[in-house]
Parts: sequence; C-alpha cells; structure tokens
Amino acid sequence: MISTWQTYLFVALGGACGASLRYFISQMVLIWLGKGFPFATLLVNITGSLLMGFLYGLIQQGIIEVVVYRTLLGIGFLGAFTTFSTFSLDTLLLLQQGEIIKAMLNVILNVALCILAAALGMYLVVNK
Repeated sequence: MISTWQTYLFVALGGACGASLRYFISQMVLIWLGKGFPFATLLVNITGSLLMGFLYGLIQQGIIEVVVYRTLLGIGFLGAFTTFSTFSLDTLLLLQQGEIIKAMLNVILNVALCILAAALGMYLVVNK
C-alpha cells in the first residue's frame, strides 16, 4: 500500500516525464512536417491512446499492479503526455483561420484513430 504523498509523487514524476516527451515529440514533428497541420498533436494523441489501452489491458489482466502503475503511468505520464486541450485549441484556431476542412479532418482523425489505438492497445494485451 502506498501513502498519499507517494501517490502525488508518482503523479508528479510521471507528469514531468510525459510533458517532457510530449514537448520533444512536438519539436521533432514540427521540424519534419512543418506547421501546416497539427500532426504533432495527432501523433501524441494516437500514441497516448495506444499506451492507455495497453496499460489498461495489463491492469485488467492482473499483469501489473493498479495502484502504482495507474497513478504513475495512467494519470501522471499519459495525463501530461496526451494533448486534448491542445487538440481543442488547434481545432479552434483552424476554424478561426477559415480552414474548416482541416479542422474537421483534425477532429475526425483524432477521435477515430485514438479510439482505434486504445482498442489496439487493449487487444495486444488481452489477446496475446
């Protein structure tokens, strides 16, 4: 059993790592693909969804302990790594710039691909 302060420490540690990795990926994607479409947000959301599904599958199968890993990885790391607020702002800015098709594509791709990625993550654990 972990104490309350250890729980907050796990969330903080995971969050710092997740946010740092998100920033790194965002910078790399910006260099590779430019800023014409929010590819970095899309990539981070898909990857985060895949990892969340995988993590949940591991917990559901009893392979890893829920208390530590859900706190450290699920809430901390993936909570800071995934970018729903950035996705929302990206979409709003595209709409404000009159890029309605890009905004709609951003919403459709993020929602559909992230749900599929989460399902794939769970599938990889449950149906091994």
